[in-house]
Amino acid sequence: MQRLSTTVLVVGGGATGIGTLRDLSMRGISAILVEQGSLAHGTSSRFHGLLHSGARYAVNDVVSARECIEENTILKKIGHQCIEQTEGFFVALPEDDESYIGSWADACTAAGIQTDEVDVNEACSIEPELSKKAVRVFRVPDSCVDGFRLVVHNAMSAKRHGGRILQYHRLVSIHQEQGNITGATVENTRDGSRLEIDCSAIISAAGSWAGEVCSKAGLDVPVSPDRGTLLVFNHRFTSRVVNRLHPGSDGDIFVPHGSITILGTTSVPTSRPDDTAPTEEEVLRLLDIGEPLFPNLRTYRILRAFAGTRPLYTPKGTATGRGASRNFQVFDHAKDGLSGFFSIFGGKLTTYRLMAERVTDACAAYLGISAPCTTHLEPLVPDPDPDVLAKAARYFPVSDLSLLADRAGDDLIPILNLAEACASEGEGANPLLCDCEMVSLAEVEHVARADDTYSLTDIRLRTRLGMGTCQGTFCTVRAINAMYEHDLLPAKDPLLSIRDFLDERFRGIRTTFWGTQAQEMELSHAIYAGVLNLDTAL
Repeated sequence: MQRLSTTVLVVGGGATGIGTLRDLSMRGISAILVEQGSLAHGTSSRFHGLLHSGARYAVNDVVSARECIEENTILKKIGHQCIEQTEGFFVALPEDDESYIGSWADACTAAGIQTDEVDVNEACSIEPELSKKAVRVFRVPDSCVDGFRLVVHNAMSAKRHGGRILQYHRLVSIHQEQGNITGATVENTRDGSRLEIDCSAIISAAGSWAGEVCSKAGLDVPVSPDRGTLLVFNHRFTSRVVNRLHPGSDGDIFVPHGSITILGTTSVPTSRPDDTAPTEEEVLRLLDIGEPLFPNLRTYRILRAFAGTRPLYTPKGTATGRGASRNFQVFDHAKDGLSGFFSIFGGKLTTYRLMAERVTDACAAYLGISAPCTTHLEPLVPDPDPDVLAKAARYFPVSDLSLLADRAGDDLIPILNLAEACASEGEGANPLLCDCEMVSLAEVEHVARADDTYSLTDIRLRTRLGMGTCQGTFCTVRAINAMYEHDLLPAKDPLLSIRDFLDERFRGIRTTFWGTQAQEMELSHAIYAGVLNLDTAL
C-alpha cells in the first residue's frame, strides 16, 4: 500500500477546506487535502452565490453580521476575479412589518454595515422588473461570488505555496496512538486503491459530512444537514442582489450571475448530507414566495433547480432549520481525548477565509508553530499581464478575454500556449465549444489534460461548459468530439461520457419540466436520442 507523509491532513475540498489548506501552506506547514469527489462538489457550489454584506443577519446575530462585512471587504481585494460587485437592495413590501425596518437599519449601523435608503421610484427605474408595490428600499454592499471559482483559485494559491490536493479520495479511517493523531487511510473512489497518510494533525472541514468524519475517530459532533433548494432562471432580470426586507425566510433572495438569476432558498432538515434532490413542490413554493418581489417571475424560463445542504450546529435542546445558528464552530477534540484532531463547520461561504484562519490558528498552536495568518493580504491569483491579454486577443474573442482571464487564474498562460500551438499547426482559430459561457477548445483541452480530470462534469466545474441557457444541448457533442480528436479522456467511451453528462444536467431539470423548458428538452432529446441513438435520462 502506498504511503505519504505530511504534517496536517485536511478533509474536505469545499471553500473552508481549501481555504485551510491555503492558510496552512502560507504559514509553511506541510499539508495534504483529501476530497471524496471533485473540488466544491458539496455546498460550496450549491448555494445562491451571495457574498453577504451581513445585513441579513444584523438583527439576530450581530457577530455574524460583523464577520460578513469584514470578510466581504477582504474578499473583494484578494479574490476580485471571483466576485461581481453588484451591490444589493433590501426591499420592503406593504405586507412587511414597518417596525422591523427600523430595528434592521439600527442593527446594520451597529454592525458597521452601510445602508442608504433609495427612493422607491428611483429603485424601480434602475430595476424595472422590481415590484411597483415596494414601500421602502435600502442599498447595501452585497455582491455576487462564483463559489467554484473561489475554491479553484484558493487551490491554485495553496499549490503555489506547497499544498497538495487529492481529489476523489474518501477518508476510510483515522489512526491514533495514546490519544494522539498519527495518520489516516484514504481510498481512491475511482479504482478502490488505498493510501496511508502519516500526519501529526487532522482538520475536518467536511461541512455536512462533519459528523461522518468525526465518527471515524469514535467521536460525535452536533451537526445537522439542512437542505436548501434554489431556482435558476435564464434571464438576468435584476442587476443587483435583491433581498426581502423582513426576518430571514424561504425564497427571499434573488442573485444575478452573468446572464442568469438565482432565487433561493428553502430550509428543510434532512438526515443525509448528500440529500441534494430538489422537489417540484419546493420549486412551485419558491415561485409563489418570490413572485411578490418580481411580479413577472413566472414568465421567465427556469433553467433548472438544484439543492445543497448546510451544516448547522444543533446541540441538544437548540433550534433547527431557520432557527439554528449560522455561526461557525471550531472544535479542538483534545477535550474529547484525541489531541491533534480539529473540526470546523457551520458559517457561510462569505466567512470561509476567517473560518480557515481560526481553525489553522488552533492547529498551529498545537503544533507549536507561531507563524501568523497572511491570507487576507495576498491575492488568490495575480492579475494578468497586459501583454499576455494583448497576445490572447489573437486567439480568443475579445469579448471573452476578461471572462477567460478571471476564470483561468494561474492557468491563463498554459491555455494561451495551447491556443497558439493549435494555430501554428494549421488547425485554424481556437473555436468556441460553449457559446453560452464562451468556453473555447484550448480551455477545455487544458482542463481535460489535468491529472484530476476524469469526466465532462469535472470540465464543467472548471470552465462552466454546459451551464448556460442550453444546459449542454449543443456544447456537449462539440466538446466530446474535440476531446476524442485530441485523445483526451481516453479511458471512457465518448457516448458514455455524453450520457453521464446529460443525465447529470437533467437531474436539475426534471423538477422544472414544463413550458419552454420542456420544449428545450425535447430538442435535446431529438439531438441525442434521435440523431446519436443515445439512451439518456432525457
